[in-house]
Amino acid sequence: MNEIEEIKSRIDIADFIGQYVPLQKAGRSFKAPCPFHSERTPSFIVTPDRQSWHCFGACGTGGDVISFVMRNDGLEFPDALKLLAERTGVKLRERRVSEEDDRRRARLVAANEAAADWFSCLLVEPGGRAALEYLERRGIDSAAAKTFRLGYSPPEWHGLQERLSNSFSDQELLDAGLLVKGDSSTHDRFRGRLMFAIADAKGRVVGFGARALDDSQPKYLNTQQTALFDKGGLLYMLNASQESIRNGGQAVIVEGYMDAIAAHQHGFNNVVAQMGTALTERQVRLAKKLAPVVVLALDADAAGIEAAARGYDVVQQTASQAAAGVVAAVDWRGLVSYQQTAAVELRIATLPAGRDPDDVIRADPEAWRSLIEKASPVLDYRLQTAASRVDLTSPLGRSALAGEFLPLLAPVSDPIVRATYLQKVSRLTGTSERDLSVLLSQSRSRRTTTREQVQPLAAAGRVRDVRREEFVLSLLLRFSTLRAEGLEFSEDLLWRSENRELLSAWKASPDVGDMSDGLVEELRLHLECVMNQAVPSFNDKEALLALVDCRTRLETRNVEMEKQTTGALLAAQEEEIGATALVEATPGDVPGGALARDMEAGLKLHNKERSHGPNAVESGAHG
Repeated sequence: MNEIEEIKSRIDIADFIGQYVPLQKAGRSFKAPCPFHSERTPSFIVTPDRQSWHCFGACGTGGDVISFVMRNDGLEFPDALKLLAERTGVKLRERRVSEEDDRRRARLVAANEAAADWFSCLLVEPGGRAALEYLERRGIDSAAAKTFRLGYSPPEWHGLQERLSNSFSDQELLDAGLLVKGDSSTHDRFRGRLMFAIADAKGRVVGFGARALDDSQPKYLNTQQTALFDKGGLLYMLNASQESIRNGGQAVIVEGYMDAIAAHQHGFNNVVAQMGTALTERQVRLAKKLAPVVVLALDADAAGIEAAARGYDVVQQTASQAAAGVVAAVDWRGLVSYQQTAAVELRIATLPAGRDPDDVIRADPEAWRSLIEKASPVLDYRLQTAASRVDLTSPLGRSALAGEFLPLLAPVSDPIVRATYLQKVSRLTGTSERDLSVLLSQSRSRRTTTREQVQPLAAAGRVRDVRREEFVLSLLLRFSTLRAEGLEFSEDLLWRSENRELLSAWKASPDVGDMSDGLVEELRLHLECVMNQAVPSFNDKEALLALVDCRTRLETRNVEMEKQTTGALLAAQEEEIGATALVEATPGDVPGGALARDMEAGLKLHNKERSHGPNAVESGAHG
């Protein structure tokens, strides 16, 4: 038994997750409102027999206890493993970071820096005229472009490759994300585009965003995932904003590169951009290290409203880095705090319809300053937007408003703040504060319900699942012809966190040697075990058929678990209805009906997403 297995063998997943999430018995599983997004009907399921968890709601993800810690505490695999090792008393081997690893990363940084310098030079040469004219139309002259390290990539297929060939190998340029492999050779990733150099918090160029200057698609293209570049873990302009954010105690997050540049041109140096991604936990953690307040500056459209809702969920999740058993306290501003954990306050600044931050700042900098100063506390914003989506003259509309907002109010610890928001909801819905308080109490009680002890895991079924997952990895590691199919293989089909990590590492680097060098010691040992697995003497066609068969079986496993869980949840719901005189369904709901509809909708969405697969186009920010 290796260290990872020993750690997981010492933890009962239901006991462990129950310290963070109030679980209720549901057949042989446990349910709870998902800790990673807001919802009315519990869709977060913990299955002790499989030592796994899964969200059948908006998240659609799951895994084992290590995956839960990674998601809940916002940690990478090595840090999550270390935390669990400390809790279980398992001693981990020291990770050996070789000088070769440090040298390789330094070379990737050097390649990106060299590319950024060359792109900057080309911007002011005749070939870059179209890019420079675009910048001038957006209010950025050549001096500002130099300050912000903007540039131009020529339309040639091998321009950058030839330029850097004397200093860097093709493999280094591939690893840095500057080249891509074509059918017969490698070529430049970025061609004929306006270039935005993206730096990490230390100011080192780790990747690029690139905007098309014609009708080419995608309009925005980013560096792909590399050892240096992870779009969800970076904030554009953070290196230039750190001092201002720290001094002012506030970080403003906008969507696009041009929005952030316009802000800095006009002296608003606390503005960073999320580069076209949905706000992520890692981005919030970056801002949280510098300031206690995060302001999202969003468009006044449906996408902006949805982004605010996601932002609230992400901030709650990111703040959940607490010791086991500590309960969150949420105040009216969306402030989530724990013992020995810095809190982060989320505010929402809504822009005028049809205008983005770039437009507002350039037209009237003082209007931008006012918008940020008047940014709404997130609970006010959520109440306003929830009210705007329903017909408050209809009983069903008023019921829907209460049903959507009260769960957000449930974790608020301050009784005065709770009373204030109950008054607001009362005025909007025409419902007495007393009735609303009863509904709120029911919501709060569901969050604090204790659970029963459960049977230990059923080892035989789990071993079979594990072997199939690791057989998939063995195939991918041995047969290079499976590269295309493997890249489409979702990590979510693998339940063991170490298997998911290996699949992710393989996608980033198909070479087993390079892949192993980038792994922590524990994963290297797991990689060795996978590589040593016996695999039949397949030819390429037989290996492909085996991979497809495994994928089908793993998908079937997930669907079967969903069906079992749905049945358990419906049975548990019926037991609750029969055991209590307080029907927890909102007015107009058939008891158990909302749960059935939500689970059915979740299954349909899950199957639809699986059938269509991920979007293959990599897109970046919207300027």
